[in-house]
Amino acid sequence: MSRSRIVIVGAGFAGYQAARTLSRTLRGAVEIVLVNPNDYFLYLPLLPEVASGVLEPRRVSVSLAGTLPRVRLVLGEVDAIDFDQRRLQYVDPEGRSGELDYDRLLLTVGSVNKLLPIPGVAEHAHGFRGMPEALYLRDHVNRQIALASASEDPEEAAARRTFVVVGAGYTGTEVAAHGQMFTASLARQHNRQERTGKPGKRGRPEGHEEPATEGEQGEQRAAQESSGGAAVSSRSSQGERPRWMLLDIAPRILPELDERLSKTAHEVLSKRGVEVRTGTSVKEATSEGVLLDSGEFVPTRSLIWCVGVRPDPLVKDLGLKTQQGRIVVDEYLRVPGRPEVMACGDAAAVPDLTRPGEITPMTAQHAVRQGKTAGRNLAASFGYGASRPYKHHDLGFMVDLGGVKAAANPLRVPLSGPLANLVTRAYHLAAMPGNRVRVLADWALDAVLPRQAAQLGLVRSWSVPLESSSPEVARVPAP
Repeated sequence: MSRSRIVIVGAGFAGYQAARTLSRTLRGAVEIVLVNPNDYFLYLPLLPEVASGVLEPRRVSVSLAGTLPRVRLVLGEVDAIDFDQRRLQYVDPEGRSGELDYDRLLLTVGSVNKLLPIPGVAEHAHGFRGMPEALYLRDHVNRQIALASASEDPEEAAARRTFVVVGAGYTGTEVAAHGQMFTASLARQHNRQERTGKPGKRGRPEGHEEPATEGEQGEQRAAQESSGGAAVSSRSSQGERPRWMLLDIAPRILPELDERLSKTAHEVLSKRGVEVRTGTSVKEATSEGVLLDSGEFVPTRSLIWCVGVRPDPLVKDLGLKTQQGRIVVDEYLRVPGRPEVMACGDAAAVPDLTRPGEITPMTAQHAVRQGKTAGRNLAASFGYGASRPYKHHDLGFMVDLGGVKAAANPLRVPLSGPLANLVTRAYHLAAMPGNRVRVLADWALDAVLPRQAAQLGLVRSWSVPLESSSPEVARVPAP
């Protein structure tokens, strides 16, 4: 007699935690199948550090097979579900179709980039929801600084040094904060090369500077951080340093946070030279730049879209009842009328029992805890433990602002500066299901060594379109 089967669709925060909870609770009594396009769990909060060269990609990519014993991984994207037959269809990474029957189904398909009807944005902007987008952004930023340094056209160089981030929530604020520090480091490396070449004494070019040692470069970067990100080269002091703009239609950045934390983040970014424009949005995007709703045209080759997320497009094709585009579930995470189906995370409209009448926001904090609750309730449906409703009070939020800066309010206690940074990093290490030592090692190396200016060229622009139902998968050319 075959074992009963639980199928989990999606290995984001909710799906991963549900699979881990089931693995530990059931211990092989029920077959657990996890369907996901990739073989890793992506720790999204540290993705800005991947894009800015602080962390290597594999540091935030936790192996599913290596950390989820007694869970069978099926690589693929689910494209259809027959709830009456209890069967789903998926397409694997090589384009082959497959089917899976289930006794219990958990939908944790997550979210994708939120789109707005603004001309040119879908064609010229890039989002920040998956590893391919982060790798593309790291190469793109690196490339723009190099091309700007080589350009003899001041206007072209200025446009390439300009980076526009739309959306000043958690992601957009962290991308702008880390991006500014990354480009400042890259610009210094290129400026150092440009200052050589004039004849001088002892057979060396006049004004020749020996390349700084790794330790010296680390000291220079530390000095820049302490001075608020001020440029140190003569070229930078003449206004040719990279320009970052952070736009949001809201009256302040990080509108989800306490106003004091928002003010702290605003001050840190402004001190580094990031232009924070609140009450401002993009009216049109072109290949040459962006037109703001104020009428100002900003020449740029870099439009980074961080305006928020929406549920995975699969949700609207399932035929289930939705609320705000998310699958309606009860407080036990069950889909009404489908007792064998559950949903949680960004794809589900989970009732917020701490705020009657509202649904939980689309955050990792809720997804992690909903995944654990879903795992327990699925196990309870097979006689292992008892079901329980989902209820969680927010524990506070943390925003990494790069270097030794951060803004945080753990347990509603507002923190800023190095202490907030320490708390933020400690939280991330505790929340990560693996790779902690490797992340610590990268952080330590970044504190003393310069960022690596190397373009890998693995992800091209057309591989990561903004309008994508699978931002975690880079698009490949059709055969």
